[in-house]
Amino acid sequence: MSAGYKFGLLAGLYLAQGLPFGFFTQALPVLLRERGLSLAAIGASGLLYLPWALKFLWAPLVDHTGTRRQWLLGLQLLTLGGAVALSFIDMASGLAAIFAALLLFNLLASTQDVATDGLAVRLLSPAERGPGNGVQVGAYRLGMILGGGLLLWVYARSGWSTMFLCMAAVLALTLLPVLFLPRDEAPAAARERPAGRQLLLAWSARLRQPGVGGFVALICAYKFGDAMASSLVGPFMYDAGLSKEMIAVVKGSIGSSMGLAGAALGGWMAWHFGRRPALITCGVLQTASLLLYVACAFDPGDHRLIYAASTAEHLLGGAATVALFTLMMDASDPDHAGTDYTLLACAIVFATGLAGLCGGLLGDAAGYLGAFGLSTLLSGLGCLALVLGLDRGHGPARLANAWPLRCA
Repeated sequence: MSAGYKFGLLAGLYLAQGLPFGFFTQALPVLLRERGLSLAAIGASGLLYLPWALKFLWAPLVDHTGTRRQWLLGLQLLTLGGAVALSFIDMASGLAAIFAALLLFNLLASTQDVATDGLAVRLLSPAERGPGNGVQVGAYRLGMILGGGLLLWVYARSGWSTMFLCMAAVLALTLLPVLFLPRDEAPAAARERPAGRQLLLAWSARLRQPGVGGFVALICAYKFGDAMASSLVGPFMYDAGLSKEMIAVVKGSIGSSMGLAGAALGGWMAWHFGRRPALITCGVLQTASLLLYVACAFDPGDHRLIYAASTAEHLLGGAATVALFTLMMDASDPDHAGTDYTLLACAIVFATGLAGLCGGLLGDAAGYLGAFGLSTLLSGLGCLALVLGLDRGHGPARLANAWPLRCA
């Protein structure tokens, strides 16, 4: 299987996840507000994204039953059908159906993510994982841009039905590469297939594997400070006097573009320099980018500095994320690929939520300067902890070769 096909397949699959997610998280709140829903009601819809945090519970089922081709074709077709069905719903009178669809889309997309991550771990060689994770993050962000921006533009021009038919058309295109996956692919972990209650709790057994718990703590520490600062950026921009339109441009268009560039940078560094140098360099640069927010907190009226800080954060934080995802893929056992990678990804989701809560509490107590300052410190300490921890062998045994690996 050629590298070009692998990257094209993964690009399509991750774009297919990002497209509806971008619409539901960025475009739909605008449309709901236009219909007169309160901010509280719109915010409460965030609970419908819970499948993304809980997908580790059913990840063993995806790993141990059927083939990935079956899972991906079935899930993609259901998502496509859901988009077509939504084109027939009247938004003015169908809010309950829309929220039900939001929950269903999140369930399908999060399950597809488990199957796709497991496929990526098995398909990509160590040398391909850096660029592959760049494709992963970049395609997902591109899908979010299309879903949150282009589809909203289509709605403004042509209405609700046309918008969802366009979504369905793009999802159909991303389905094509899946058709060329081998039909006779065996389940990922056929040799050790648990049954019954063991299958339901297989994620717990994977979490108890030697070194996994320590590795979870290290990767969460690596991103905690960055996530804490990121959670405060939107409110800080508003309090600094930026208009909502300008915030949308800086965090949306410019931020997404820089995130795409950061994904490419992180993937290239992990491939060209190896895991350890990439994680150190990206971690240091990620921490340095947060220092710009500390400077902004000293002078909130300098909007040009805020633009620079946001650009650096998205670019360098995106690079650090891809370098980290590459290492997470190295740590995943190919025979339990979907479960292992999903556990690590969900741990970061939970850590990000906790970081956001801590950032808000600290911001209220110490102001933006104190919150950004501590975020920067935690980011630097997290980078140091990850490097020292893995240097001393505090991680899965699979990382013994990958950590110092240089693929170029």
